[in-house]
Amino acid sequence: MAAVVTQPDRPSSRGLEVHSSPVKLVGERLGLSAFQPERIREQSAVDTVRSYAPLDAVVVAAFGQIVPQAILDIPKHGSINVHASLLPKYRGAAPIQHAIMAGETKTGVTTMLMDAGLDTGSILLQREVAIGPAETAGELEERLAKIGADLLIETLVRLEQGDIQPQPQDHSLASAARSLKREDGRIDWRRSAAEVVNLVRAFAPHPGAFTVLAGGEIKILIAQIGPPVAEGMAPGEIVEVTGGEIIAAASGGTVRLIEVQPENRRRMSAGEFARGARLAAGAIFLGP
Repeated sequence: MAAVVTQPDRPSSRGLEVHSSPVKLVGERLGLSAFQPERIREQSAVDTVRSYAPLDAVVVAAFGQIVPQAILDIPKHGSINVHASLLPKYRGAAPIQHAIMAGETKTGVTTMLMDAGLDTGSILLQREVAIGPAETAGELEERLAKIGADLLIETLVRLEQGDIQPQPQDHSLASAARSLKREDGRIDWRRSAAEVVNLVRAFAPHPGAFTVLAGGEIKILIAQIGPPVAEGMAPGEIVEVTGGEIIAAASGGTVRLIEVQPENRRRMSAGEFARGARLAAGAIFLGP
């Protein structure tokens, strides 16, 4: 390996202490130099990467910048990206979250040859995995990271052996997975119970799906589909408060809130929150 290219050291959100990326730290342990350009598209950055030639391959994973064609064309076997979906589905920055929000039961990891488009390059290898019915984005990301590492190694070995035939993507089957904002996690109780639960899973552990009660935001950290809703219940209306849960109405069903985090407080069981807030049936969580 010639070098690692990663983001510049940044101050963290807590204490503003400057931290290096995990890629840089691992590279240092391996005795590799780290190149940390502010903008990879600048000519000086391109020249630095070119100075590492001859290169067999460039590997890109969650780099956070668009790599210019001038760099993609440098390595002998091309520039390879590891993407957490079964391309061409869920191209973009948040494939795991979008797959869970859509209620997918399977996803996977793809290695592909990078081109000028956004996740549009030819597919090298793919691994399909099932998504657990209660699996969160954080849990799935951890699983896919391990699978992706193994798939990348296999891809590099087989490319060197000439044992992979890149397959162009069928662009007619493509779907987008745009970057998500915090506000995208606001629960709309007019949605079905399954859609609400999937949103909670997709935004866990960060930044967290949320709703509003009496002017305060409440993150919903764990939720499950509840029993059928009685006729005439308003979206977001609390149907029942049990010992450990809050059951709220959604479209055509209910959602069981298991674990929550009130604004500026620790995470807790929904039942503990309900007791402290003296919640009862008839209170309403507000949506958009």
